[in-house]
Order: sequence, then structure tokens, then C-alpha cells
Amino acid sequence: MAGEILEADTVTADIGGLDAAAPVLLFDSGVGGLTVLDEVRRLLPEAPILYAADTAGLPYGTKTEAQIAARVAGLLGRMAERFRPRLICIACNTASTIALGMVREVLETPIVGTVPAIKPAAAMTQSGVIGLLGTQATIRQGYVDRLEREFAADQQLLRHGAPELVDAAEAKLRGESVDPAAISRAVEALRDMPGGERIDTVVLACTHFPLLEPELSAAFGPGVRFVHGAQGIARQVARLTQGQAFARRAPDRALFTGDPVAARAYSTALARFGLATIEHF
Repeated sequence: MAGEILEADTVTADIGGLDAAAPVLLFDSGVGGLTVLDEVRRLLPEAPILYAADTAGLPYGTKTEAQIAARVAGLLGRMAERFRPRLICIACNTASTIALGMVREVLETPIVGTVPAIKPAAAMTQSGVIGLLGTQATIRQGYVDRLEREFAADQQLLRHGAPELVDAAEAKLRGESVDPAAISRAVEALRDMPGGERIDTVVLACTHFPLLEPELSAAFGPGVRFVHGAQGIARQVARLTQGQAFARRAPDRALFTGDPVAARAYSTALARFGLATIEHF
């Protein structure tokens, strides 16, 4: 039943190789990773999915790098041991830019990360001015600096940390109204930077933010295109699982680390994404 909250159980033991029911584990700080799930399902409709939302740790963007790395590595280690996924996708830009290397060092499971889509944005822009909306933790990472140097060195990349948009996206998935002031503040912050009036491409460097693309598009006005990494992430997941057998022996499910009662507010939205049950981890 949609919205039912259970205690998370384990996947049955694998016999003779990879279990066809072994899930693809999608991990995010909240519900932003559902934008990645949507694209994974387009390419791999038969793949069993386990979606994990660390709502007890939300928001990641205001935490220190050490806090995020320790939390993500610890949670994914426990989830990998309990559920034995065939692949883990860290569907969170903040967690990926900070903890991806550590997680790959400690887990044998294949790991796919999420990085800001600066490369495709650099290929799309006509004005040469790109806006980047992310969390505060993401926009300050050296990884983003390296992407800028490699793919947008001859262009202008304007960054803004917009933690309010994470809250707005979470509210939207709970069926609540989106605060238009939060959208306006994020847009105006980019527009008010030197060169900001020439932005024609915006990188949504948080998996939550594509959920707000209609609101952001209206606030930016015509002539601005948005780019995020969900499609590329899904292609990488499909590549790494190519040739594997899939068997969905039970409905796909969501894990929440936060208040199990509060998690019920997401049940309707999760059901739209094919996640029939909510379990507490």
C-alpha cells in the first residue's frame, strides 16, 4: 500500500553469482534523486530500484565536508552490507563532489556519482555566460573549479548557493506550495552578478533543482535553458549494468532515515515514481 512505512529488511542471499533481484541503489539527502530515478527507469525499466533518502541528515549543503563524507560513507556502507545492491548511484551533487572518492575506496560495489553539468552547459551557451545553482557546499568545491577550467575556461561561470531551493523542492514533493520569494532570490542573485544579465544557460547542480525547473524558467524569463546531469547519470548506470539480468520480485521501495511519520507526506509523490512503500532505515 502506498505510504506504508515498514522497517527495512534485507535482500535474500545470492546463489551462484549476481542475484537478478539485486537492486540499483539510488542515494540522496532527500527526494532530489527522484529526478535521476526517472531517467534510470527510462533506460532500465526492468531494473529493481531501492531509493534511499537521508532526510535525517538533510540539508547536506550547510554541513562541513568532514561531516558529509563521514555520514555518506557510513550510511552507504551499512546499506551495501544489508541490501547487497548491484550498483550504487550517489544521486546528490553535494555528496558526490565530497564523498565519492572515499566511498569508492571502502566499497567494492560499483559507484556512479553526480557532478555539475558544466561540460554540456559550455557547449550550449551562446552568450558565454553560464549560471550555476547548487548548494553552498557544492559550489565551493575544487572539483567544480576543475570542471570550469577544463570545459568553460573561455566562458564566464557565475555560481550561487541556494539552500532555499532544496527546501522548496522538498515542499513541492510533499504537495505544498512553492515559496515564490525563494525562487526570485536565487534568480536575482545570479542576475545581479557582473555579467549576470547575459546568462542564457543555467546548470542545476543539485538533483533537487530540476523539480523546480518550471518555477525557475518563469522567473528567469525567455531565452534561458537549463541543464542537469540526470540523463548522463542514467546512461552510466545502464552502461555499468549492461548484460545483467533483472528480476523485480517485489515492488520498488524507498528508504528514509528521518522521522517515519513525516515521511508519509511524500507517499503520493513517491507512488508517482513507482515507489510503492516507504521503509525506515
